Amino acid sequence: MGSYALTGGATGIGAELKRQLTETGHEVISVDIREGDIVADLATAEGRRAAVDGIRARAPDGLDGYIPCAGLPPVAKPLSLIARVNYFAAVETVAGLRDLLALKRGTALLVASNSAPMIGNDDLFVQACLAGDEERACADIESRDGHSAYAGSKRALVLWMRRNVADYAAGGVRLNAVAPGITLTPLTEQVMADAEFGDAMKQFAAMVPWGGTARPAEIANVMRFMLGPEAAFVCGSVFFVDGGSDAMLRSDDF
Repeated sequence: MGSYALTGGATGIGAELKRQLTETGHEVISVDIREGDIVADLATAEGRRAAVDGIRARAPDGLDGYIPCAGLPPVAKPLSLIARVNYFAAVETVAGLRDLLALKRGTALLVASNSAPMIGNDDLFVQACLAGDEERACADIESRDGHSAYAGSKRALVLWMRRNVADYAAGGVRLNAVAPGITLTPLTEQVMADAEFGDAMKQFAAMVPWGGTARPAEIANVMRFMLGPEAAFVCGSVFFVDGGSDAMLRSDDF
């Protein structure tokens, strides 16, 4: 059986993936801000170090997979927290655990979003993220809006993944990403109830070609496949699990 670590394991998609992995006999190290094997605030440098150090202490022989699943929705305030958790915490913890993944030719599976393509590569916030300038990225996004913060953080995350695929693969680590659509989680419920974003989210959910919203298990099922041996040659992929909404919006792109 394998050894896995994930952030955001207390609720939503992360909790469901943890359940599926543990029920099939795998060891799962969970990091969360409130409950888990390691309690850490990933919005801070100290919390990221605590997460990496805690995982390293519990998995000295290596990891088969690492999933930075913790994330904040577009209604989070201040908006800089979205940048810190969704992008900077994800890439820093992946880098911090790279050698443990290499020991087992493991996989880092990032959690993107079907909203990521809505922000351009040349966006100033995206570029600040990719440059590793956390303070500049946070300062830029504070003057903007929650959609730009959320979608932009996920856009930057996918670009970081794609740009690092070859280097990580050469060292024995697969990088991939899953891009969920609207999924019924506690974070989504916050957005649905929000005065600014709620109506737009509900209208978009009604337009999904396959109909409605996803359940956490429907996302975790795909993630578990991407982490497993059946996906051993999948490398650098972004797997949309969104009921067809990305194809609906970008029918001539892939």
